[in-house]
Amino acid sequence: MKEKIIEVKDIVKTFFDGPVETSVLKGFDFDVDEGEFVAIMGRSGAGKSTFLYQMSLLDIPTSGSIKVCGRIIDHMTNDEKTHFRLINLGYVFQDYSLLPELSACENIMVPLLMQGDSVSVAEEKAMNSLRSVNMEDKRNNLPSALSGGEQQRVSIARAITHKPKILFADEPTANLDSFSSRHIMDIFKKLNKEDGLTIVMVTHEEEYGKMADRIIKLSDGQIVN
Repeated sequence: MKEKIIEVKDIVKTFFDGPVETSVLKGFDFDVDEGEFVAIMGRSGAGKSTFLYQMSLLDIPTSGSIKVCGRIIDHMTNDEKTHFRLINLGYVFQDYSLLPELSACENIMVPLLMQGDSVSVAEEKAMNSLRSVNMEDKRNNLPSALSGGEQQRVSIARAITHKPKILFADEPTANLDSFSSRHIMDIFKKLNKEDGLTIVMVTHEEEYGKMADRIIKLSDGQIVN
């Protein structure tokens, strides 16, 4: 029996704008098995990205409990969360989030240097990650010299270079053409099936959601399947 790598209990997220209260996540349970590839789907405004941000320690739920990689994260300090994310989690966003003044290789090196790797070790790991996404020939390119698909591949290489336990992806193909999108999804499938990486991905594309092991559909802040 596989271990649960994410366990969410009665998750609630409410936003306040003065006297106006908006409930985005309305209390539900959710689990992810280690090595599973899960797609979170639903209409715009259903709470998909908000839910991902709670699980990935990028936001704080209003109430409920979350356990990730065996750690209950409810009462972690900000410093503890930062360290936990740096060691255990990887992130891929739709806007790539690359530093424009750094090369592809340097962008990937940043989190490794933050973990204490030497420059030479970080560079070696970064190049290995670039090879895994077929981008080693673009190592010295700035993001502005890369296509959207190439930037996303560099973003993936950065997310996996420290060998995280979970990869969180928020609409990773949203800004890409169909060819680049398919390439990104093929990389995700390889990471999941060959490397055993747990992936939780938000997507609005049915075609790519079906490439996951399981689809979770959100509607009006609740899981509906």
